[in-house]
Amino acid sequence: MTDEAGITRSVLSEQVKGRLLQAILDGRYPPGARIVETRVAKEFGTSQAPVREALRDLEALGVVETAPFKGARVRQPSMEELMEAFEVRAILEGHGACLAVENLEDGDLERLGNLVDRMRAAAEAGDPLAEAEVDTQFHQLILHRSGNATLERVWSALEPFLRTYITIVSLSTGVDRRAVADRHIPIIEALRRGNPALIEDAFHLHFEAAAAALAEVWPHRDREGDPAERPKPDDMPAIAI
Repeated sequence: MTDEAGITRSVLSEQVKGRLLQAILDGRYPPGARIVETRVAKEFGTSQAPVREALRDLEALGVVETAPFKGARVRQPSMEELMEAFEVRAILEGHGACLAVENLEDGDLERLGNLVDRMRAAAEAGDPLAEAEVDTQFHQLILHRSGNATLERVWSALEPFLRTYITIVSLSTGVDRRAVADRHIPIIEALRRGNPALIEDAFHLHFEAAAAALAEVWPHRDREGDPAERPKPDDMPAIAI
């Protein structure tokens, strides 16, 4: 293979990865759904090689899992893993937000407030996918202002793992989505005051509330991977974070 061919395949792989990830986040591939290389290659108009590479990358993110002779599936994490991910995000984002205070630009707090308004609007329109997308933009803006590229990369790797299962696939009713949007207001107020302790507390409370909401609809922790312990997608509400 020439260097040019290798670069072309690498670019194709990144494109396929992006499109596959978006399809998973949009709920077109829910947890447990098979991802067939030949079908994806045909849909995207490419060979199987970049699809295979894209699936390996998504597996590294924890979004996809593969098994010999069974192919690839969208991964369905355990409640334990999700709770651990909430805890890690609370620590990462709390620290990132403390760094961001010194780098906030004029209008950033207003932008964050506008994002909360857009979350509310999406909630009232019954569009959890749009709400989840705006939710991601809210957290991403704060992390970007941290000025810590490594922290932002770690967050970017973890965010799809949580969002795939919690905010996208779990689309039933029963959760006050407007209240989910309003949970972001204390974060803005803490940033406005610029107190590191208040900022870290705001993020911990934010993610504790998200974890508690998940626990309400998923009261039984997985035991030895028993599928019976896992809630069915139709039984779970969307829990934006």
